[in-house]
Amino acid sequence: MKRVSSASVPPRVNSPLRLRRGFLTLLLYRPPHHEGTCSVKRLYAWLPASVDTRVRVLAWASLVVQIILIGTGGAVRLTGSGLGCPTWPQCTEGSFVSTPEMGVHGIIEFTNRLLTFVVVLVSIAVFVAVLRIRKERRDLFVLTLLQGLSIPLQAVIGGITVLTGLNPYIVGLHFVVSIGLVVVTTMLVYRVYTGRRGAAVGLTLAVPAWYLAVSRLAAVFVGLAVALGILTTGSGPHAGDAATPRNGLNTDVMEHLHSYPAYVLFALTLLLVVVALVRGLPRRWVVTLLVIELAQIAVGLTQSRLGLPPALVVLHMVLAASLVAAMTATLLAERRPAPAGASRPTRTSASASASA
Repeated sequence: MKRVSSASVPPRVNSPLRLRRGFLTLLLYRPPHHEGTCSVKRLYAWLPASVDTRVRVLAWASLVVQIILIGTGGAVRLTGSGLGCPTWPQCTEGSFVSTPEMGVHGIIEFTNRLLTFVVVLVSIAVFVAVLRIRKERRDLFVLTLLQGLSIPLQAVIGGITVLTGLNPYIVGLHFVVSIGLVVVTTMLVYRVYTGRRGAAVGLTLAVPAWYLAVSRLAAVFVGLAVALGILTTGSGPHAGDAATPRNGLNTDVMEHLHSYPAYVLFALTLLLVVVALVRGLPRRWVVTLLVIELAQIAVGLTQSRLGLPPALVVLHMVLAASLVAAMTATLLAERRPAPAGASRPTRTSASASASA
């Protein structure tokens, strides 16, 4: 038989049909099941197996972005940019971003909306970070889940705010939800450092029972001050531009009503700080609370006398969010885990031992 040299064999031509078949094979290829399983296992193994630096950093990031978002939201309102993006979820008809024709108000409102995506990313990241420890630290899992569920809620309220032409009560509800998220994320930060609530045999009072009662009363006045502050803003010049509806309340009267719970809160906090210093009670957060209140009072009085300059009003809002965070941490610090091996204390025995 005559042998044919390889040099005489014509090269193999990749016909269009052959190339099409190869492309379809690549497109329809599915990796073996074990390859996908291994990837998921590797990803799951990378997640924190305990509360480490990654979890703590993400917890702090959750709190910080919530407070920053309150500040940028205030800037939107104070610059009259609430309708800088006149539609929702788009910024303007046919565009999700601001256009040059929309001017600076469109840029401010779009920037505030853009920051929401940062909040989304942080919320997802901290939720994923605690997935592996969700059974051991159910408290962290629930707190991060609440933070995540708030995102669509805030988006809907924000959309209703725009579609109702910045109704002052809807805007106020938007702010209330944001303050609630500051409480949730403060609890998250506190728990990643102090451990699970109710771990081991439960919690005991770290302060006298009457001291806890005064702290709770102070928290009530924090809520009153925030609520009256919302109504005051909704009645005044910084509810939005000239076309933005107001709530119809007298601004001068509301300013005085807003200041009364703030002064009562200051007196209660001063009492708590003095007692904490004299009796050696937990004082880090209550002192922080007092410092924020002093700054808040100074800013409030200054802005009132200077005709409510927008920069000071934004600072006042950021301090209000910080005040809520400090109040939350103060209440959390007044209870501590019971010593290992101790029996679960009853409310009566805990109160009696704390007041001794």
